[in-house]
Amino acid sequence: MNLEIIGKVAQLGQRATGEGRNGVWVKQELIIETDDQYPKKVCLMCWGERADEAKTFHPGEQIKASINIESREYNGKWFTDVKVWKFDKVNGQSQSNQAENPYPATEVPPVESFEDDLPF
Repeated sequence: MNLEIIGKVAQLGQRATGEGRNGVWVKQELIIETDDQYPKKVCLMCWGERADEAKTFHPGEQIKASINIESREYNGKWFTDVKVWKFDKVNGQSQSNQAENPYPATEVPPVESFEDDLPF
């Protein structure tokens, strides 16, 4: 199940590192606040590269996070994580889209760039 959540960055949460069977791991919490009629704060879990990316966001910055929600049971209690697998900036372009589209959505490419493409 792939979901998206949009909100503004409220704060950077705890960062944890450790070593497991597969090597060193890093986890970063990122708290965002939704823009709903009744705003809600959501703690996103960012692992690996997403943990480093989460540190680059500033409070108040609007982001969209592609997430997976996962629950697990431990000693009779259930724990739920909202894990991020991709970030996009809402105001401005995402880092992944910048390489694909050299012109922002509101900018029109120069006329000269069209002239070479004409077949006549």
